[in-house]
Amino acid sequence: MTPLRIGIVGSGFMGGVHAEAWRAAGSPVTSVLTRPGGSGAELASRHGARLTEDWDAFLDGVDVVDLCTPTHVHAEQALRAARAGRAVVVEKPLARTAAQAQDLVETCEALGVPLLVGHVLRFFPEYARAKEVVDRGDIGTPAVLRLSRNRSLPAKDGDSWFLDDAKSGGLVLDLMIHDLDYAQWVAGPVTSVYARSIRGSRPDADVDHAVALLRHADGAITHLEASWAHPPAVFRTYLEIAGTAGLLQSDSDRTAAVRPALRDPSPDDAVPLPGSPMSRSPFEAQMRHLLDVLAGDAEPVVTPREALAAVRAAEAAVESIRTGRPVLLPLEEGAR
Repeated sequence: MTPLRIGIVGSGFMGGVHAEAWRAAGSPVTSVLTRPGGSGAELASRHGARLTEDWDAFLDGVDVVDLCTPTHVHAEQALRAARAGRAVVVEKPLARTAAQAQDLVETCEALGVPLLVGHVLRFFPEYARAKEVVDRGDIGTPAVLRLSRNRSLPAKDGDSWFLDDAKSGGLVLDLMIHDLDYAQWVAGPVTSVYARSIRGSRPDADVDHAVALLRHADGAITHLEASWAHPPAVFRTYLEIAGTAGLLQSDSDRTAAVRPALRDPSPDDAVPLPGSPMSRSPFEAQMRHLLDVLAGDAEPVVTPREALAAVRAAEAAVESIRTGRPVLLPLEEGAR
């Protein structure tokens, strides 16, 4: 089988992470698209990839477009790649707004173009294992989930898109969305969201910390916590699933087998990277899976409509923070 030509758009922190993961998965990046004056030359050189600043030339030389770009341009760039007939991989979140995400999903469905979203949390061993245990019925029906993801504020320049909530979506769309997606993967569709945050109460705050309460269609309740208010280099996670017949827990501070291994960021890395003490990086596992999906050997662990549901839940949380009221979410046709 002819190897897929993988092209990355975006040569920042996540572009580097994805490039390393593709190489480890056995399909090195062949092209890098960068903006004029960007850091793409170094990334392309490191991976022996072709460098270009021209979209058309880039698309002509790839089979798969991997978007590691700012959140607010995901939809525009993904649509451009899809309309050129290229398979699309998008680092989470799928898009900046639910409307953009829905348009992207429907367009890719109509075109028959693969759309794969990098919700890498599903590939972390402790989270994947917990899902397997739930699916086997070992703890009965999930009733209450508690999920937290607490870290320091990413070290970005003051004019960075990441620190502009209008572009990044802020704490909820960037960080909490990991657990919003996971909660729905485990307990099913969400019907209401109520959330509060420091930034919502104090707009002048230079950090943010948010909590949210989800109600699921099958009756389960999820408590979520996400924070950018911790000391530098802190990254703590907690997972708890209480079912009608048992309890699952994973605490990164207490359970040595699943404690995240933080890679100390270099001067060019604004974000410490959570990892796993297991032999294979979750990002590598994700890329191996995506290659299997593109080869027709597997169904995607994350479907486009599940990624859309995560954006909808995040948008509902942001709206709840703004209004102080719960936000109701309609169930899509066919949702349980």
